[in-house]
Amino acid sequence: MLTTLRKAEYAELMILFFIQAAGMAIWFVPLGSILDAHGLHEIKPLAFAASAIAAFISPLMFGAMADRHFAPAKVLRGLATASSLLMAAVSTAMHYNCQGWLVLALIQLFYLAYSPMFSISTALVLARLEDAKKEFGPIRSLATFGWMAGALLISCLDLDRSAYAGYLGAFVWLLVAGFTFFLPTLPIPKSAEHLRWHERLGLDALKLLKDKRTRVVFITTTLFNIPLCAFYPFAPTHLHDLGFVHTSAWMSLAQVTEIIAMFSLAWLLLNWKLKWIFACGLGLGVARFALSACNTDATLLFGVALHGASFVLVFIAAQIFLDQNVERAWRTRAQALFSFMNGGIGNLIGYLGSGWWFAVCTHADGTRWSQFWLGLVAIVSGILIYFLFAYHSQSTLQPSRK
Repeated sequence: MLTTLRKAEYAELMILFFIQAAGMAIWFVPLGSILDAHGLHEIKPLAFAASAIAAFISPLMFGAMADRHFAPAKVLRGLATASSLLMAAVSTAMHYNCQGWLVLALIQLFYLAYSPMFSISTALVLARLEDAKKEFGPIRSLATFGWMAGALLISCLDLDRSAYAGYLGAFVWLLVAGFTFFLPTLPIPKSAEHLRWHERLGLDALKLLKDKRTRVVFITTTLFNIPLCAFYPFAPTHLHDLGFVHTSAWMSLAQVTEIIAMFSLAWLLLNWKLKWIFACGLGLGVARFALSACNTDATLLFGVALHGASFVLVFIAAQIFLDQNVERAWRTRAQALFSFMNGGIGNLIGYLGSGWWFAVCTHADGTRWSQFWLGLVAIVSGILIYFLFAYHSQSTLQPSRK
């Protein structure tokens, strides 16, 4: 009976990650190309930066709500429903060629609902695992498969540059909302009475930065997220310039190495120090941009492929680190703070900065792609050096404090 129950729980967690990541990919992967196709290329940096603006408010606030006010599944249900309606509204505005400011405003509203969902799902999943180091990687890999499925579906339906992709995404988010009815209601660990305003907004999670190791992990991932923001807005454009068709499908190469890294993560966490897992991920980030700078079909595709492994060894390892080193009552807010710093600070600087850098590297005769990617190589190399000097650890991850 217990084995059957555990298998059923695993299936629920895997399905949740799969359909949520599919919805994310259907929106995020083709967004830059869709904006270009509808003459909205000028708002592209702002459209991607809208996620950062939302992340300054939404993840911490809804993370605190999921910790103190409502069951995480109920919060996730409301956010998924709102995301579905707003994604359909964005697609309708683009389809009817509405003004750029209206499309951008709707995108901003969408991101307010969209931003906190994956951190809440991650906290909900981690709360149900007996050993996150061993179990989280395989379960999280279903999000990677979901992301691949969403990206490939867009290309198979020839929606890489079509606003109709948003309607498909809206349907998937309704599936996410419906699936939350099958998730258990976790206990709320702390009463919401007599809370001060900064506690209701989740800003008390900033206390987590007092721990030096935790602070270095947060700073490193936030800094690394800045050059990462150039990947999805501009790698499809580079692929298109080199003559590739169905760029969303080609971008899914990143998920191949992501899956390999995900299934390797449990062994790595048990046998390697976190410092060297992070260093390996950052090193792959340097290699990824260096290969893209070679500006050939093969090297660009190889660089795209390395994105997934680099992402897992930095960001997924960091999420597991938080689950292992933060007290239970703070875990949803810890994941929300992770989204706040990466999706907020990192994304805002990254999307606006990469948009500026792209403009600098673009001339009348086209984009100087080697110059563009080499600038990012320099940034990631500096982040790697900072982490190697700043982070000090004597062991692998500590046992979870359940």
